[in-house]
Amino acid sequence: MKGIPLQIIKPYAISRREFLWLTSMSAAGLIAGCAANPVTGKSQLMLISEDQEINIDKQHSPHQLSSDYGSLQDRALNNYINETGNKMAALTHRPHMPYSFRGVNATYINAYAFPGGTIAATRGILLALENEAQLAALLGHELGHVNARHTAEQMSKSTLTNTFIGGVAVLAGTQSQALGNLASKLGMVGAGALLASYSRGNEREADALGLKYMVQSGYNAHGFVGLMDMLRRMSKYEPGAIELMFATHPMSDERYQTAVKEVNEQYRSSQSLPLFRDRYMDHTGKIRAIKNAIAEIQKGESYMARGTYDQAEIHLQNALNQAPRDYAGLVMMAKCKLAQEDYDSAKRHAEKAQEVYPNEAQAYHISGFVKIHEKRFDSAFQDFVNYEKLLPGNPNTIFFKGLSLEGMQQIRESAGQYYRYLKIVNQGQKANYAYNRLVKWGYIKQQ
Repeated sequence: MKGIPLQIIKPYAISRREFLWLTSMSAAGLIAGCAANPVTGKSQLMLISEDQEINIDKQHSPHQLSSDYGSLQDRALNNYINETGNKMAALTHRPHMPYSFRGVNATYINAYAFPGGTIAATRGILLALENEAQLAALLGHELGHVNARHTAEQMSKSTLTNTFIGGVAVLAGTQSQALGNLASKLGMVGAGALLASYSRGNEREADALGLKYMVQSGYNAHGFVGLMDMLRRMSKYEPGAIELMFATHPMSDERYQTAVKEVNEQYRSSQSLPLFRDRYMDHTGKIRAIKNAIAEIQKGESYMARGTYDQAEIHLQNALNQAPRDYAGLVMMAKCKLAQEDYDSAKRHAEKAQEVYPNEAQAYHISGFVKIHEKRFDSAFQDFVNYEKLLPGNPNTIFFKGLSLEGMQQIRESAGQYYRYLKIVNQGQKANYAYNRLVKWGYIKQQ
């Protein structure tokens, strides 16, 4: 469908935030230039400035963190991860970047970095690590991607830029078609394109930098070998649990062998430095206490990715029997029930998730979506208001606010939300619906 032309009779002003949302990425493609690579010092084509890297991060990373069920509620563990990362960040090639490090409640095995320095590790990979040196190796590798500007490099080569023209983020749940379809139905967004696959050259460079940063920070380089060995073994024997990790970070025996060689040669003197195993185990005690529940959530998510929701429900219920207040488990069960059109159960799980983690946004969006189906439009509207307060920038939330207001017969207010939506998105079923409503109500002259 072609973009919808708008001729507005009663205009609603577009905010500066919305204008920046629409134009920030488009502008990136108009300015070409060269910049010195902060790691190598060599000149390279770079269309993305450092300020743009930071702004892109600020705009998109909150949506990915929420799609991964938010930051860990274990404040002590998050502080520990952040302190470990920041100790290394101060010794990197770009120490001035606004780095932040955290664990997220997702249970699949992965870690990722946004271009401005937001770095996250899932509970799945935190459970797979054995000591603080391995954690430092993991975070150091992600620091390597930020410092070598790998995402900005990909965007400058036009491999990512077009995805963000117009400012609409990629749908979350891209691990599979089934999860992608469910995310699309719910109107959830993530930033999957910004976490697109790195090249093998990118991975080698990030490995080298990560190893350098962790050793400079006082860690035994064997932590890096341990990380590479764990990833190598999992890639061969547990591919399902770690497939998204390798979709973004290609693994190979070469990476492991290179790490062994570097540690035994260039970083041999570091082998007397500590691994800090006990300290790591102490800080991860709470998530290790529910390790079996997390394993059940992993299985449930795997079945959901295949669209086998009845089997997914069995594993998710097993998880909730062991950890009844686990936010990720509750939200995933809500989505599983929603996929099976069991709206009442989906709502109950989403509302319990809100109670468990009131400052995380995803459960509000799911609850609001369910209440629209139940025609509880006033309560749905409040859920979407709460979601937007916690996590602004999802255009689908604006559409659903308009739909809720329409159901409440508040036509003028509904028209305002539909118009806001069309200023961001002007293609697709939702845009077509919003446009036709504005035409019917006399707010737009049809062309």
